[in-house]
Amino acid sequence: MKSIFNYIIYKYAATIFLTGLLLVFIGCDLDETQEVTTLDNLVWSDEFDVDGAPNSQNWNYDIGDGTAENIPGWGNNELQYYTDRPENAVVENGVLLITARQESFENRNYTSARLTTEGLLEQQYGRFEARIRLPYGQGYWPAFWLLGVPETIMVDGEEVLEEWPAVGEIDIMEYLGDEPTNVFGTLHGPGFSGAESISKEFTLENDRFDTGFHVFGIEWSPTSVNFYVDGNIYQTLTREDIAEETDGEGEWVFDRPFYILLNVAVGGNLPGNPTSETVFPQSMIVDYVRVYN
Repeated sequence: MKSIFNYIIYKYAATIFLTGLLLVFIGCDLDETQEVTTLDNLVWSDEFDVDGAPNSQNWNYDIGDGTAENIPGWGNNELQYYTDRPENAVVENGVLLITARQESFENRNYTSARLTTEGLLEQQYGRFEARIRLPYGQGYWPAFWLLGVPETIMVDGEEVLEEWPAVGEIDIMEYLGDEPTNVFGTLHGPGFSGAESISKEFTLENDRFDTGFHVFGIEWSPTSVNFYVDGNIYQTLTREDIAEETDGEGEWVFDRPFYILLNVAVGGNLPGNPTSETVFPQSMIVDYVRVYN
């Protein structure tokens, strides 16, 4: 199992490729003929109804700045140190607060939190949905996303764990704090990761994502992934789309269990660093996370 470390690197390096610097977004194009959701059997949820630390039966923490994984800044020049302190992740008044702070901590100038359901909730296919209010300002980079659970494979006669992007990644919602009307959804896999990932942007009309709650979700089947915001599907990706977008080089790797991640990154290659105008602290406020099949 020599590649556990490598997997960890790749898991966090996924942040590098989560969006990448060269992503080319396709414009928002709603298809009103599509049925938004078909799966209504709730199999897991966190409604964040109990004040205090996030429920440890639902959530783990990723801790640090990536140095322990040999990717300082999580491989993306991010500025935050992730902690499990209540200052960075806490449930209050019926919501989860993931708060980015400007403070000196463990040789970093910002702190935040990254929660995952790895080892706790891992599901193949289904509907994953969260109701979230986002922060505002240059340098904020919150996300609601999924990573595939690696399988053990044989390489040169030795058992190893699969690495990213072989495990796949589904970015249900990413957002840059200085673009408060836009979010985007993305798939990553072999042949279409990082700068070559397949992504599409959704633009909110006459509203902003930092001034109210919005519902971000996917409905994922053996043949497709639908991305939606507030009941509007803005992107559907199929096996055929992957093949077409990658000239046949891309591999559909979304037939395995995935787990959930919620985080607020600060700075880095994609959003750029905060400026003197960026207000700290601010939180990604999560009303609920629900999973259906």
